[in-house]
Amino acid sequence: MNRGLYAAVGAYVLWGLFPLYWKALLTVSSMEILGHRIFWSLVFMAGVLSLRRDWSWLRLALRDGRVLRIYAVASALLAANWLVYVWAVNNGFVIESSLGYFSNPLVSVLLGVVFLRERLRPMQTTSVIIAALGVAYLTFEYGRPPWIALALAFTFGLYGLMTKTASLSAVRGFTLEMVILLLPTVLFLGYLGGSGQAQFGGLNGVTLLLALAGPVTAIPLLLFGSAARSIPLSMVGFLQYIAPTIQLLIGVLVYHEAFPPSRLAGFALIWAALLLYSYDLARNSRNSRQQKLSAESTRTLSTDYTDFADNTKA
Repeated sequence: MNRGLYAAVGAYVLWGLFPLYWKALLTVSSMEILGHRIFWSLVFMAGVLSLRRDWSWLRLALRDGRVLRIYAVASALLAANWLVYVWAVNNGFVIESSLGYFSNPLVSVLLGVVFLRERLRPMQTTSVIIAALGVAYLTFEYGRPPWIALALAFTFGLYGLMTKTASLSAVRGFTLEMVILLLPTVLFLGYLGGSGQAQFGGLNGVTLLLALAGPVTAIPLLLFGSAARSIPLSMVGFLQYIAPTIQLLIGVLVYHEAFPPSRLAGFALIWAALLLYSYDLARNSRNSRQQKLSAESTRTLSTDYTDFADNTKA
């Protein structure tokens, strides 16, 4: 488990440090950053799949209409999430962006109820209500709904909902999403280059950072994919708050964004909801393990008794 734990922590720490990376590209438009993030992510994933010799699935996926429809929607949601996030970071909304990722687990719960007819346990229902009160309070405090946070939470929540019903692994699915986005990306980057608006080109730091946007995006994903297979879901759920916590601290301590006590109160409601949700998730996971162990123990005793009875008859 230690290896999976380290991989998960590494993924979330890297995601938490993303604002520092995108701020270094402040002179580049959000759309151009998005284009290079998609293009170089595909280049990086192509290298990974080539090393694994794992390309045979792609032709089958491209011929499957259902798979293509799911990943076409998923890729559009992911691109929208990336665009909003980069724009928000580079326009001074790092703190509000962190709120979006703090809220994401609760939004995912809500989407599960609406689209998958999942039933909430009482404590989960309470956590969603508390989070809704927090959003309502922040709407009052900001003087507007926290649109950036809501856009990030819902685009990523819907992205998770789409990929939940998909058949491909995380690595293959992410690669297919980048393949689907490749054509519009190349056309857009080609237009920027042809019109002289592109910031990419020449031996400079901006060009290097744009090219490295691919591995910077993909490496945390690979770490997370490795971790998710080897540590409990409840632990994954708890660790995911590392990223928005780091983002929040960066917004306050590094970029000195406004975070008055009145705004802190709204965040506190969201955090209370998350703590309640995490506690319920951990408790339910522990109860499930205990029930499984109890069932296995009962089966073992039953088998031992049967063997004993058979031996007695013999």
